[in-house]
Amino acid sequence: MTRPSYPFDVRSRDVWAIALPASVAFITEPLAGLVDITVIGRQGDAALLGGVVIGALVFDFIFSLAYFLRIGTAGLTAQAIGARDARDGLLHVVRAIGIAVIVGLGMIVLQVPLLDLSRLAMAPTPAVADAFATYFHVRIWAAPFSLINYALLGWFYGRAAAKTGMLLQLLIHITNIVLSVGLVYGLGWGVAGVALGTVLGQVAAAGLGLALLARHFGGARRLIGLMTPAELLHGHALKRMFGLSRDLMIRSLALMSAYAWFAAQGSRMGEVPLGANAILLNFLMISGFFLDGIAQAAEQLCGKAVGANWRPAYESAYGLAFRWGTLLALGLAIVWFLGGWFLIDFMTTSEPVREYARGFLWIAALSSLTGMPAFVYDGILVGSTLNVVMRNGMVLALAIFLVSVIPLQAGLGNTGLWLAIHIFFVARSGFYWWALERKKAGLFTA
Repeated sequence: MTRPSYPFDVRSRDVWAIALPASVAFITEPLAGLVDITVIGRQGDAALLGGVVIGALVFDFIFSLAYFLRIGTAGLTAQAIGARDARDGLLHVVRAIGIAVIVGLGMIVLQVPLLDLSRLAMAPTPAVADAFATYFHVRIWAAPFSLINYALLGWFYGRAAAKTGMLLQLLIHITNIVLSVGLVYGLGWGVAGVALGTVLGQVAAAGLGLALLARHFGGARRLIGLMTPAELLHGHALKRMFGLSRDLMIRSLALMSAYAWFAAQGSRMGEVPLGANAILLNFLMISGFFLDGIAQAAEQLCGKAVGANWRPAYESAYGLAFRWGTLLALGLAIVWFLGGWFLIDFMTTSEPVREYARGFLWIAALSSLTGMPAFVYDGILVGSTLNVVMRNGMVLALAIFLVSVIPLQAGLGNTGLWLAIHIFFVARSGFYWWALERKKAGLFTA
């Protein structure tokens, strides 16, 4: 079946119009995590630091299972924009918000078994476990708001409203940073204060995001009038969304399983390796969120091209994303090589943690280079809604990671653990390249 085509051009300025505000927004996410770790790390108690590190990682893992609400909504919305959908993908975001509320409330109800499973998986020491439990029981109340924000951000970025997405993410993380510092140093609430700062940041952004969504359509009453229950519950649309959600959930589970294994192995080596690896992992995350700005641009532009049925725009977005991604990754690697020691010393006053982290700075800095293709391909594949390719590639990469990490860590210790992360990135991007070359032509009709 042929589809109409809506030609448009993609230039570097189109990439950066999305990538720059997205990068500014994304970088506040690991910076908020850095502040949380630094606020607790400067208390000088490795157990408290370990509890916050594990708590943040556990919630990253849990919420990543619902990350399809953001990336799935972004891909579907971008394609709707390319196909000249008069409602700007409204049905996609409303369906996603409904799922967000249900899943978020379910997490709160199931918080006790979720905590028990997390303790079993992470195997923290008793002192770390106590701090982790405190963090968990406060942070869990952010769940519905965090997931609503995923859906809203997916819609804003899918429409190329990158500045609005940036403002919402800045609100989340600036609120978190200010309140975390105030609650810990001002009121002495410790780990609970850091967690509460995160909760309130998510609440504020969800409220503003919902208001902006309603305003875009002329108010809540008019927005509701643009939809019917039959459209929201349309069988084919729901089947497509749930299929996309299932595959992206499996993809996220595989991704976070690799990171969780990495953190758990650090935890089993003791409090000092755990703290040092957590600090260095934040370098990787900071690089990733810079690169995610380029991936976000690739996602929107490639998705728009697929919706518009215009392959020249798709190829331009593909090439420009990799060109700018390579330059950015190289710059990040140089920054970490030359200045990473300063950030290590700033984040913790524990001299054993500082010394241990400095010894592995070189291999952590390389992650921006090995990870860049995987991040950019994520954006291209999300925009193309090639969810099966994403799922299969991530599962395969996880299998390769697990096969390689055991002998590498046994022979090389923490160096082997970091080498396995690099293997994970390379395997993932290699599969994505191979699969996309075979799927690309089928995205467009003559």
